[in-house]
Amino acid sequence: MVAALIIPIVMARFKVSNVPTAVAEIVMGIILGKSVLNIVSPNAILNMMSTFGVIMLMFLSGMEINFDLFKRQPGKKRDSKSSVSLASQSFLVVIITAVILGSILHFIGLFSDVFLATILFSTVALGVVIATLKEKEILGRPAGQTILLTAVLGEVVPMLSLTIYASINGGNAGRLWLILLLFLAAIVLLRRFKQPYIWFNRISKSTTQLDIRLAFSLIFILVTIAETVGAENILGAFLAGMVMKLLEPTEATKDKLTSIGYGFLIPFFFIMTGVRLDLRTLVTHPQALVLIPVLVACFIIAKLPIMFIYKRRFSPRNSFAGSFLVVTTITLVLPSLTVARNLHAITSTQSDAFILAAVVVCLIAPVIFNSLYKLEKADLIKQRVVFVGTNTFSVPVAQQLSRNWYEVRMLTDSAENYKTYNSEVSALTYLPELTEEALQKGHFFDTDVMVLAFPSDKKNARLAVMAKKAGVSRVIAGQNAPGRNREKVSALADIGVEIYNTFNVQISVLRSLIETPSILEMLTDTDAGLYEAVVRNQRFIGRELHTLPFIDQITVSRIYRNHQAISPHGDTVLEEGDHMIYTGERAAAEEARRQLRRRN
Repeated sequence: MVAALIIPIVMARFKVSNVPTAVAEIVMGIILGKSVLNIVSPNAILNMMSTFGVIMLMFLSGMEINFDLFKRQPGKKRDSKSSVSLASQSFLVVIITAVILGSILHFIGLFSDVFLATILFSTVALGVVIATLKEKEILGRPAGQTILLTAVLGEVVPMLSLTIYASINGGNAGRLWLILLLFLAAIVLLRRFKQPYIWFNRISKSTTQLDIRLAFSLIFILVTIAETVGAENILGAFLAGMVMKLLEPTEATKDKLTSIGYGFLIPFFFIMTGVRLDLRTLVTHPQALVLIPVLVACFIIAKLPIMFIYKRRFSPRNSFAGSFLVVTTITLVLPSLTVARNLHAITSTQSDAFILAAVVVCLIAPVIFNSLYKLEKADLIKQRVVFVGTNTFSVPVAQQLSRNWYEVRMLTDSAENYKTYNSEVSALTYLPELTEEALQKGHFFDTDVMVLAFPSDKKNARLAVMAKKAGVSRVIAGQNAPGRNREKVSALADIGVEIYNTFNVQISVLRSLIETPSILEMLTDTDAGLYEAVVRNQRFIGRELHTLPFIDQITVSRIYRNHQAISPHGDTVLEEGDHMIYTGERAAAEEARRQLRRRN
């Protein structure tokens, strides 16, 4: 535990940021173990804590999977260059390459088990990949999503393959079908707790922590079932993480589970992995010394062909960098080797060689990625806004939107309005008819926000439905006489359309001027003002408010989460989609908004 405390402090002191903490913990274990100082030796308690650590690691890995990535967006066809398609093709290439490499090692006599070699060479450290993509701020961008999906497949597929491998080599091939009971149990638990979990959040207290109790119940139930049916306990833990993810826990729950895992249990696993390594014996085996560089090369070669798939959509430089990040592998390699040793399918020397090779690639892969990857146009794109309808209300709003934050386009079906405002708006398009075909052809649905600003409520409603059907994430529609047709307004709200009313806006501003004149001054102040930012940046999601790098330059007064107001504190954990209301000097406030709302 002292070692686990010292490692991040030393890394921060010497500014070692490119080395994954897991690798540093393994190195510390090597130093403490029989390879160097021989201070720590495996015993029953440490082995038990190490087992808890790997179970928690697999649980958190299951929680890392974003199932929304596999959903097809409405109105958008999945083509051969989509993130899902590219990732699927890439991992298929990895499997083929891994089989070839395993066969070569078998042929030359360095490693006999082709199936195990294929599993090891195809694994990807999902946690390391996510952390690196977040730091680079491209997790939500096309390149980041493609790399992330490849890493997800590199954790899920080898995990299932490992279970099959263990069943066959452990003499349980006839009971392999029983593993289906494990997946059935996971589905039952998900359906059983989906609704009660919402209720749990309302009745949970600091002394009960029902969300955490539920998480550990899922872990122990599915791990017990896994071992009972002959599967590996890590598969049960991984499925428990996936179930927990599908229950949609809050960022605060995720933060608590991550704290328990990476703050307490998981370091036992990584440090004890290093403790068990016997480098003194390893250096006395010439074959093992030859095996280490060969394995490092195999880990790299197995993933490099991915760049030819990535090049279909991304630049050659970034394709190479992305394929090298996927080379990162440590998370699943270690439990796979543990399983193989328990089955006597691999020698201790071979296992140590694989671990050292995995440590080496974990050291070099993130460094090479960070050095080579350059942000592309798709990574730097501003938030896109399309105004449909030009008038004295919409044109000034479009003009005042900061060009640093927004890419603004305007559209009108009035030739007279086009002549009037064409000289005042930089990107104004005239379309005689606003049909779905014409809007699709002009790529006007390819936007983040669409504002419908015609005087006609009926026209705005028709276009709003059309835009939501086409997959526009935010649609803002004017309804200047909502009282006349409340059912239509309610129907628009039900499909996610945001409604505004110019008359109500004017009344609200006048009331604010009378009741709280200082608020209006803040809104119109050119040096300091009241700002709102929707939290989209993956770097800040899941972090406590006081840890934001710019928090000392702004004052956060309110956070709106799911349309409910939250009084913020320093330890408030930010969630994606939070609306943060804050004040500050204009330059600092604008920079804070730029960072918070950046989609990455």
